[in-house]
Amino acid sequence: MRSLLKPLAPGGLAAVLLPLLTAVAFAQETTVVEETVVAAAPTFSAGDTAWMLTSTALVLMMTIPGLALFYCGMVRKKNQLAMAMQSFAICCLVTILWMIAGYSLTFTDGGALQTYIGGLNRVLLHGMAIDSVNSLAATIPESVFMMFQMTFAIITPALITGAFADRMKFSALMWFMAFWSLLVYVPIAHWVWGGGFLGGAGVLDFAGGTVVHINAGIAGLVTCIVIGRRSGYGSENMAPHNLTLSLIGASLLWVGWFGFNAGSAVTAGPRAGMAMTVTQIATAAAALSWLFTEWVVRGKPSILGIISGAVAGLVAITPASGFVNPTGGLMIGLIAGFICFAASVWLKNALKYDDSLDVWGVHGVGGIVGAILTGVYADPAVGGSDTAGNPIAGLFFGNAAQVWTQVEGVIVTIVYCAVVSFILLKIIDLIIGLRVTQEQEVAGLDLSLHGEILH
Repeated sequence: MRSLLKPLAPGGLAAVLLPLLTAVAFAQETTVVEETVVAAAPTFSAGDTAWMLTSTALVLMMTIPGLALFYCGMVRKKNQLAMAMQSFAICCLVTILWMIAGYSLTFTDGGALQTYIGGLNRVLLHGMAIDSVNSLAATIPESVFMMFQMTFAIITPALITGAFADRMKFSALMWFMAFWSLLVYVPIAHWVWGGGFLGGAGVLDFAGGTVVHINAGIAGLVTCIVIGRRSGYGSENMAPHNLTLSLIGASLLWVGWFGFNAGSAVTAGPRAGMAMTVTQIATAAAALSWLFTEWVVRGKPSILGIISGAVAGLVAITPASGFVNPTGGLMIGLIAGFICFAASVWLKNALKYDDSLDVWGVHGVGGIVGAILTGVYADPAVGGSDTAGNPIAGLFFGNAAQVWTQVEGVIVTIVYCAVVSFILLKIIDLIIGLRVTQEQEVAGLDLSLHGEILH
């Protein structure tokens, strides 16, 4: 445990933050070092490339229009355009940041700092030729791999917006998401997927349980606590204004998630097929688990309940999707549906925090459940072996230690994300303020921030 937490000590934290800030400030003056590409002439697979182009489009669809519709239907009518605006604007913002520095700092060799952060080889995508290949995806063009990973970087900060819906300044949101993407998402993605210390320690995260969902969930929880509860929370009716939009959005998320999970195999092969299979099973199981729990507790099943359960299942199966068999997918979905319902209803009511659209309850808690259960249900017949030739196995397949490895990865992600997110929020609040005025909040963000209204 100490070995995993060591990078979060002051020296390690500085090692992460310093190269990130340097990359942004001096990107155009950086001497580009040798590119991290496969030395031999690349042999592209047309099938893999076609599948990854499709997966990239599917994952982008998850944010625009999927998440935008899902969120804008769940807020009050006066804030729906603002929610859609946030998802769309974040898509544009992160695209440019990923091109400038995000991709390079996540997926190239950081040399002496590789444990903490990637290098500057691809700043401004310099040197990425039409036939370049990243060693992590040797059968597809690097441009396709870069784009696929960009869509993950886009949806993660967009997820956070649901936690503080109805009350954050748009200017503050844009500054927070820009710095959060570079200082939180990028290093954690590198630690897990880019050759950093979490992946090196054996933490399993096939498609983003820690990198995307725990990360977004913790940032959302910290943000909604720092910014405070909505005006009238607990006394006014804040029910969703249009669940039809949310149902359409959730459906687009479900379909897009096949690109998210099956696409993370980076090939059009058997592992992608199994990842797609367990994603479908876990999602349906979690939707029913949430639905029947709500039915028992509240006496009626709801549209909001079943779509929330489906998203909880999608979240929970994400880290496990390339490692578990269908039975594991079923169990993860059933467990996640119940636990995420409890977190979104009972825990939130007990602690009185205003996580507007249950980002923590669904993504944070669902991501934790999925990450830990990956250590329980990982099947070597699906996941194969690691780079050292050891079978990738969980508790039920003879490797109880994997559960603790997963817990360590969860703890490191929570601590780092919470600390850096809190610091960023406090700095932004000090400089420009985080929250809209009382008058703006009452009038609604559509009109007060964007000068628009949907009749």
